[in-house]
Amino acid sequence: MLLRRAVAARSRGGDQAFPQLLYTKPAVSAERTLAVRAMIVIGLLLFVMLVFWLDRENLRDAHDGVVSFTDIVYFTFVTITTVGYGDIVPIGDRARLIDALLVTPVRIFVLFIFIGTAYEFVFQRIIEDMRMDALQDSLKDHVVICGFGYAGRTAAREMVAKGHPKNQIVIVDVRSEPLEEAAQAGYIGLRGDATRDIVMREARVSSARAVLVCVPRDDTAVLVTLTARSINSKARIIAAVRDEENLSLARKAGADEVVSPGKVAGFLLAGFLLADAVESRYTTRFITDILTSRGGKIQIVERQALPEEVGQSISGVKGRLIVAIERDGSIEGFWDNPDVVIRSDDLIFAIEAHEKA
Repeated sequence: MLLRRAVAARSRGGDQAFPQLLYTKPAVSAERTLAVRAMIVIGLLLFVMLVFWLDRENLRDAHDGVVSFTDIVYFTFVTITTVGYGDIVPIGDRARLIDALLVTPVRIFVLFIFIGTAYEFVFQRIIEDMRMDALQDSLKDHVVICGFGYAGRTAAREMVAKGHPKNQIVIVDVRSEPLEEAAQAGYIGLRGDATRDIVMREARVSSARAVLVCVPRDDTAVLVTLTARSINSKARIIAAVRDEENLSLARKAGADEVVSPGKVAGFLLAGFLLADAVESRYTTRFITDILTSRGGKIQIVERQALPEEVGQSISGVKGRLIVAIERDGSIEGFWDNPDVVIRSDDLIFAIEAHEKA
């Protein structure tokens, strides 16, 4: 179930048009909050009623001169609600002091409870819905990350390290704890099942430029991919699956790219295992350096050919290593023809120095 409750989260960035919102289940349900406040009001009324009953000899009923229990109940309510018809009045100093020093604070406290309840259950909900709608309307060309486990966290950090704004990253997860962490980090969190169409539409997948699927189960990853693709046929969808046999299934579901974390980890582990051999001593470190944006010295990029590269061979470009080019739907690398000349419409795959290196 998609929860509409919005909780403001701290943001470490600069001023933003809208604060980051975390849609999560409140610690106490609305029904329980209302019940607790009602019990407090009833308890205060009973307390004031008891005080008036014990001090009834200092009260006078203008009707018959006798203050009964019914009169005490009536006097309690008209006093707390500040109606005060004047038919029952305090006639002693003690009764007046009780009304001034005891009943008045209770009256103010009860009034605050009513005002606070009205604000929380009526006005605040309206304001939160308006803020949520405005925030969702501001989402365009954003990235939706489904699942905020280790892979989702790493993906979000890498995107931020590469310059993607935090307020344009939407985290979708069914658990409240990861969403609280995401909101504290400055992302937008949405609690719900990413396999459901309504949840993905709330995340504005229809206007997203990319969807990263990082859920724990392969069957869930396929369903999330299907849901995202049915909403947005143009968004780039990248899915992570555990079993290699599910790679083709995720692609059939609509994923543009499918990553197998276990397979990649196996390659890296094998590289470390063979690190005592001269030919592979630094291979794994080099690959890890390429993959990360935080603290790495080099990065692999995919981009259009730069004007200064046009007309040069891929082996003749200075300052970077052109690994391959994509032309007319086919890949041609330096291993095929190191002297191939770069054209303006070529897609370049290169290893470059990181900007922060």
